[in-house]
Amino acid sequence: MGELEDLLDRQSGVLSVRQALRWLSRSTIRHRLASERWQRPHHGVLVTHNGELTDRQRLWVASLAAGDGEPAPLGGLSALHAHGLTGFEPPSIYVLLTADQRHRRPPKGVTVKRTTTLDPRDVARYARPPRTRPPRAVVEAADWARSDREARGIVATSFQQGFVRLDDVLAAVDRAPRAKRRKLVVSTARDAANGATSLGELDLLDAIRGAGLPEPQLQWRRRDAGGKMRYLDGYYPEYGLHLEVDGAQHNNPVQAWDDMARQNALWRQGDRVLRFPAWLVRDQPNIVAAQVRDALRAAGWRGQWRARASQSEAATSRPGWTR
Repeated sequence: MGELEDLLDRQSGVLSVRQALRWLSRSTIRHRLASERWQRPHHGVLVTHNGELTDRQRLWVASLAAGDGEPAPLGGLSALHAHGLTGFEPPSIYVLLTADQRHRRPPKGVTVKRTTTLDPRDVARYARPPRTRPPRAVVEAADWARSDREARGIVATSFQQGFVRLDDVLAAVDRAPRAKRRKLVVSTARDAANGATSLGELDLLDAIRGAGLPEPQLQWRRRDAGGKMRYLDGYYPEYGLHLEVDGAQHNNPVQAWDDMARQNALWRQGDRVLRFPAWLVRDQPNIVAAQVRDALRAAGWRGQWRARASQSEAATSRPGWTR
């Protein structure tokens, strides 16, 4: 295979005019465009067919167009999505450039992000297309997220799906000193590394910490009566108290029954089980904390707690739940 064919194979049939000129004359390029053998989806970028672009080809067009003819790395959610992350769809194709790199106006649906620091350790240059490595991409995606909550979800999901480890994320944060959500990424990464791999579990931790209650063990492993390994969202082994946050997946009848069966097995063994819908944990943390407090006290806990002021909680709580 010749050098041009090898390049086209690596880049899914997409190349820049600058790259093409290493092997072809301008008249040859113009002829292939005029004969509709090739197409030009954006200034300076060529595709070696005249049909619909694939998703991967769109990524290559974004990378080459933003990089002014040379591949620029995908960043943030686009990089994570290319690495295989699911659950968060990038609203745009994000391409990362350093402050001193020039670029032309990007194609529609492409967003160019600037950075003052891009350590070689943070770029998977041999990926196709090139992209930032998952730890750096997590920091970027959290920084570019539309809200703190979305940022926390991206971090937690990246841990849950096994794309990052705590040490690598902390190192990536250190190499991105201007990231706006550095503290949020670090705190969420630590919680996720300890087992809080969903927004519901993160919200549960917030509610418990805000009330000054002891923290449960997260993703506690336990075998049920049939020998199957179960993972409890939150568990106090010394008090036999299990906490479960029900997210959208619990609307599935099969999943709901599986969770009920697990709960029934725990009850039969003498454990207490508290279940909360994710919206309640998010919007009414004092109610959740009060119920956890009552269950802990019933099991023998004698510590102190503090309620957080909340108008919505006051409107829906009952007397005696707060003090």
